[in-house]
Amino acid sequence: MDRSAAKLSHTPPSAAAALASSADDAAFATTLAKGLVVLETFKAGTTLLGNLELSRLTGIPRPTVARLTHTLAELGYLHYDSRRAKYRVGARALRMAHPLLADMQFRQVARPMMQELAQSVRGTVSIGLLDGTSMIYVETARSGDVGPHIPDIGMPIPVVMTAMGRAAAATLPPADAALLEQRIASEDAELWSAFRDNYRAGLAQCASRGFCTCWGEYMASIHAVAAPLFHASETQQSFSINCGIPAFRLQPGQLEGEIGPRIAALADSIRAIVKQAAPGTPPRKKKIIGAGK
Repeated sequence: MDRSAAKLSHTPPSAAAALASSADDAAFATTLAKGLVVLETFKAGTTLLGNLELSRLTGIPRPTVARLTHTLAELGYLHYDSRRAKYRVGARALRMAHPLLADMQFRQVARPMMQELAQSVRGTVSIGLLDGTSMIYVETARSGDVGPHIPDIGMPIPVVMTAMGRAAAATLPPADAALLEQRIASEDAELWSAFRDNYRAGLAQCASRGFCTCWGEYMASIHAVAAPLFHASETQQSFSINCGIPAFRLQPGQLEGEIGPRIAALADSIRAIVKQAAPGTPPRKKKIIGAGK
């Protein structure tokens, strides 16, 4: 996907993708991008990495990686484990998320209602933010044993194969929704081909019923419903809310007949409190004083 399309869809690519596509951009800070590529390589399951591993995973030469990790450690964004001769993400990196989360004050409003629903259905209830072709958890509530998938703030999941992703896509303006489809297809044509029909069916479900379902497509043992929350025009952020439940706990028809309407109603309640319009609702026209009836 080219940079112009990325700008139009308001979802910048990963640092690695941006680095690969910006060789002809004189204003692009390559060294900074390489440092961010190194930081983005640390994920759940790869929390402790040495310079050789980072070089192999990023394609950046080892001497360059060594300079980047040393600098990032000096600044506090990485922490060096001298016993293992490897790095892990430092506490300073966590500070970067706080301004973003603090700006989403509706999370605090939603949290008690989310916890009530999670306890009622013995599952998880989470809010996600659309980021490129992924959803990022920004709030979550759970009750007891919820199975193998335990959502946590900052965790990414794919848009195309999840109810949360499809519900967030349903909040987008039509032009951005089309660009998102193009981006998903260009990043992983095989994944798009496998899930395209279900993805589009999910968008249609959101339009007709206010929620969509996902029957173990992302994780076989977890079934989920999700509802669009809102697309914030000022920040160009799109949010959705989901409810995931271990499949063995569900009664026949319960996901669509009971939990789907409840997650849609919860989305309505959150929007009403924070004064956000429902997706697809046209903006109110200002009344012109003196105009005829």
